[in-house]
Amino acid sequence: MSYLIKPTGYTALLNLSQTELGIKKIKDFFQQNLSSELRLRRVTAPLFVLKGLGINDDLNGIERPVTFPIKDLNDNKAEIVHSLAKWKRLTLADYEIEPGYGIYTDMNAIRSDEELGNLHSLYVDQWDWELVMTNEERTVSFLKEVVQRIYAALVRTEYMVFEMFPEIKPILPKQIYFIHSDDLLKKYPTLSPKEREDAICKEYGAVFIIGIGCDLSNGEKHDGRAPDYDDWSTVAENGQTGLNGDLLVWNTILNRAVELSSMGIRVDRDALIKQLKLAKAEDRKELYFHRRLLNNELPLSIGGGIGQSRLCMFYLRKAHIGEIQASIWPEEMRRDAKFAGMPLI
Repeated sequence: MSYLIKPTGYTALLNLSQTELGIKKIKDFFQQNLSSELRLRRVTAPLFVLKGLGINDDLNGIERPVTFPIKDLNDNKAEIVHSLAKWKRLTLADYEIEPGYGIYTDMNAIRSDEELGNLHSLYVDQWDWELVMTNEERTVSFLKEVVQRIYAALVRTEYMVFEMFPEIKPILPKQIYFIHSDDLLKKYPTLSPKEREDAICKEYGAVFIIGIGCDLSNGEKHDGRAPDYDDWSTVAENGQTGLNGDLLVWNTILNRAVELSSMGIRVDRDALIKQLKLAKAEDRKELYFHRRLLNNELPLSIGGGIGQSRLCMFYLRKAHIGEIQASIWPEEMRRDAKFAGMPLI
């Protein structure tokens, strides 16, 4: 079901031409900074993969990928990617990338089951990145270090936008705040997961929530995560479960927390076996990706995705992702958005 937030008194700070210029500058500047911070090389990515190889991202496990038959492959089915979480790890192996280096790519996807609104579109564009790491780096400390390097690129980019458009004042704090999802639950025990995200982001401005997909002390999960890429089941050196997380910022236009990135240390062989069992998905062991991982043919890695349109939406102080990208929207939403000062592309 679609849902439209209509901020009271919203007026776009930039016209369409300025917005398009800003989008180009932000994308160029940020990806260069991300590449430098994490030592990533750009690679070309697929829009679709063959069904049945276990390469596509299963997200929460309920979203249906867009599929189509391939005439020259005896009508074998291809799937439009949801993201490249597992494809990237295969690519690290094929390119023989060494520890401390990695790859990034422009990922374009179609997610037909998205609930359309200010933050969600059928069309997904993000920077997917993956970095080879050592076994000794499979720690929360290393996860935090990588997050801080990404956040440094985010802060620099916001200042670049301010220099370009002085009417857009920087609002990101100098440092990002870290909290485990179970500590967040204990801090706000009466709130739902999304309400907890809003509360913590409103307080700190930019937050990284660790432990997405693991069971919390109340027996629930903060949010779902597929069992075969992020490691959410390993007990870390601090005694808490999970080596992954979400990066969120406080959006002053929508007055709510907005997730800009989902990332984490990836499963090793033991974590994959454990998480497939927990998810009752042990049949995946026979798929191409999973066989290669179980045979120790893939490097240990950390990786994630950073939403391009969401990032531009945040920096340019837009109220709807449709002010940044062209997509399909319900006619009622398009009409109501225009009336509320949010003309959709």
